Amino acid sequence: MKRSIFAKNLAAISFGLTTLATFTALPALAQDAYPGKPIRFVVPYPPGGPTDLMARLLQVELHTRLGVPIVIENKSGAGGNLGSADVARQAPADGYSLLLAASGPMAVNATLYHSMPFNPLTDLAPVIQISSFPLVLEVSPKLGIKSVRELVDAAKAPKSALSFASAGNGTPQHLAGELFNSQMNVKMTHIPYRGAGPALNDMLGGQVNVMFDILGSSLPYIQAGKLVPLAVTSAKRSPLLPDVPTMLEAGIPGYEFTGWHGIAVRAGTPAAIIDKLNTTLNLIFREPEFRKKWEALGTPVVGGTPAQFGDLVHKESVRLGQLVRDSGVTLD
Repeated sequence: MKRSIFAKNLAAISFGLTTLATFTALPALAQDAYPGKPIRFVVPYPPGGPTDLMARLLQVELHTRLGVPIVIENKSGAGGNLGSADVARQAPADGYSLLLAASGPMAVNATLYHSMPFNPLTDLAPVIQISSFPLVLEVSPKLGIKSVRELVDAAKAPKSALSFASAGNGTPQHLAGELFNSQMNVKMTHIPYRGAGPALNDMLGGQVNVMFDILGSSLPYIQAGKLVPLAVTSAKRSPLLPDVPTMLEAGIPGYEFTGWHGIAVRAGTPAAIIDKLNTTLNLIFREPEFRKKWEALGTPVVGGTPAQFGDLVHKESVRLGQLVRDSGVTLD
């Protein structure tokens, strides 16, 4: 009798331990099973711009490490809101839709737009920060302008018709131009495009004559003499353009502006999947050959944890939102 009771208790304990082990292993199993099908990589801007170039560099590496196709979808419009909302509100929270999250839709547009199709702070889960980049202030050679001071003088001239292009309302290119207008007391007209690629094309074609752009996408045209760099918006000179002054060196005290990108997924995505994506991307950024390609885009490698990227988004929402209000930026 005692042996029978002991056997039953032992069986119950064994079952309980097995069950506990099974439930404890569930997050690991979910992580190991992911991914099991192609992953969408949503870029909220058109092909050809710097954001798109970042996605295409990562596409190859993610495919190699995750073992499934990575399908890029360019969904531009509304300053990046359209593509961002696709992941934030329409895609399942399963890690099979990644967003290349830009500072505009993530931290600026909530202040700039009267209504937003998503809330970047609650509808998206941060995965990793991937860039932190300065811009280069550049002009068309047709203007004959060689310095920031000459640009300011031209913008202040009677009947000045200077305009500056951007990748869209709320983008770093837009805010950098508005900050310039505000600090130098000039009124260059803002011309928003549906991405940096189309804006750069019109710069090269002479339809617009001033632009703040991510250095990596404009560098080939600067080197070819098709665009004239006047200054970079970082606190220090860029190693890609060592002879080009900072805005401070060019005579604009207190002017410093950087933008950033990251990867996000829909809120509610399992933590194990977010951790696997974060680990994979950090490993990619540690590869020396990949780092060279990435830094050629004009941004250092960043990386880090989901929490660090989430903290950046919250802080930048405050800082850039205040910049929008202080500069009087409005939708065109």
